[in-house]
Amino acid sequence: MTRHILLIAALMASASAWACTNLIVGRRASADGSVMITYSADAYGSYGYLHFYPAGHHQPGEMRKLYDYETSNYLGEIPEAPYTYGVIGQVNDQQLSIMETTFGGREELVDTTGLLDYGELMYLTLQRARTARQAIDVWTDLVERYGYRSEGESITMADPTEVWVLEMIGRGPGRKGAVWVARRLPDDCITAHANQARITRFPLHDKANCLYSKDVITLARERGYFSGKDEDFSFRDAYAPNDFSARRICEARVWSFFNHHAPGMERYLPYALGIDSVAEEMPWCIRPDAPVTLRQLKADMRDHFEGTPLDMTSDIGAGPYDAPYRPTPLTFTVDSVRYFNERPISTQQTAVTYIAQLRSWLPNHIGGIQWAGCDDANMVPYTPLYCSTTANPVCFDQATADPFTFSTRSAYWMANALSNFVYPRYSQLFPELQAERDALDSEFEALVAQADSAALTMTDDEARAHLTAIGLQAADTMMQRWQQLAMRLIVKYNDMTIKPERNGQYLRTPGGDHVPVIRPGYPEPYRRAIIQATGDRYRMPAAK
Repeated sequence: MTRHILLIAALMASASAWACTNLIVGRRASADGSVMITYSADAYGSYGYLHFYPAGHHQPGEMRKLYDYETSNYLGEIPEAPYTYGVIGQVNDQQLSIMETTFGGREELVDTTGLLDYGELMYLTLQRARTARQAIDVWTDLVERYGYRSEGESITMADPTEVWVLEMIGRGPGRKGAVWVARRLPDDCITAHANQARITRFPLHDKANCLYSKDVITLARERGYFSGKDEDFSFRDAYAPNDFSARRICEARVWSFFNHHAPGMERYLPYALGIDSVAEEMPWCIRPDAPVTLRQLKADMRDHFEGTPLDMTSDIGAGPYDAPYRPTPLTFTVDSVRYFNERPISTQQTAVTYIAQLRSWLPNHIGGIQWAGCDDANMVPYTPLYCSTTANPVCFDQATADPFTFSTRSAYWMANALSNFVYPRYSQLFPELQAERDALDSEFEALVAQADSAALTMTDDEARAHLTAIGLQAADTMMQRWQQLAMRLIVKYNDMTIKPERNGQYLRTPGGDHVPVIRPGYPEPYRRAIIQATGDRYRMPAAK
């Protein structure tokens, strides 16, 4: 989520800006037949937690209070629905999942008098809709009734059988509602969006696969954004024109995802690099060369452009320990010249990351899983929570901590404490974090398989209780293992040294004390870089 990413400078201007990524896999493009969608909620300074709303009945006249998603400021209230579905993270108990990225678009179309922003719309819709197609109706109806106050948004709406991407932007100050278009992803395809609108031309007479507001083209004509024939209209070109930052900072993430799953993507590299304004554009969706697995999708969420011309570990910015991370802001100035850092899918400012796995062959209360982690996807395991859960684990609960209060009971703060210890010596420490992360990923995937089988033998109420307990157990296991890992790394790598070990045990003297620690210093390439930069300043005089 971001305030405005079409211009890099606008991203710099907001310290609380959000800038997210959604990766999307149709059911016939996945290895097990599930629909899978992802979300990295990338926020500067925000506290990561999982939204949790129990299912419930509501009395006539009961009102729902609304709060700004990015500031928590009170906005107003609207009538509650008679019945609301249960929600954990970004999935409800009917196996509907909704995720988003902000493309910003034309600033003059923002209507700050609207009552609903994209965040409230996500959770209101999850509580009121059962399917992706119904979610489009609920979302757009709420916007028409109560107004839309956010900038341009790309919204992923998925259920166990289909995925839709809806792109929306306001009509301007004082004009309630929004213009929008929604496209259905072919079942055998994958797609993504990452802070840039991706729907260009779309079919005008195919309601099975494309829906749009009646004024999506006429408003563009009225505003002077478009003057051609209707069939040539491009939503992106009208409402979020491409520029260098849209391609390099945003579309490059989509390119990297496609590049993992289909051959020949180098033809679109000039477009992803952003410099060639007439380069061939990527298609809206592609067919992967092999079915996408859950494990591969986790790896996609942990991507830093490794092995490509945008690889973040291949230049001096990676530091002595080849870190695929850069300090913010996204751009910097040297001698009045503006430069930028690459913007990968995985980034240190992630507050919470999700993978929704939606499985049509299972009952809803078993089929929907919210794989979740607080902090950067590269630095945490994905913990499974079934969509029918009746309790939010303490470590993921909003009340456990906040942006100003550290707690060892908070998944966000424990993950951040560990990540920030690893980042400065990434290549040295990360392999141990990675091993523990991958081990937990494997254990949790096996745990889900066992839980699925057990739940199918139970009554629905028994299954919900069992699956809730499984999620709580997984969250507790993750927290225990992460705390143990943090303590281990702090002890082992204290003061930039390494305590030697064998078979997982520290080496000790016969009296039980530590043996001399290893003092590795900088890696060899960085030592040479120091000498190249400093000449003979640190050269030892020859022995006499």
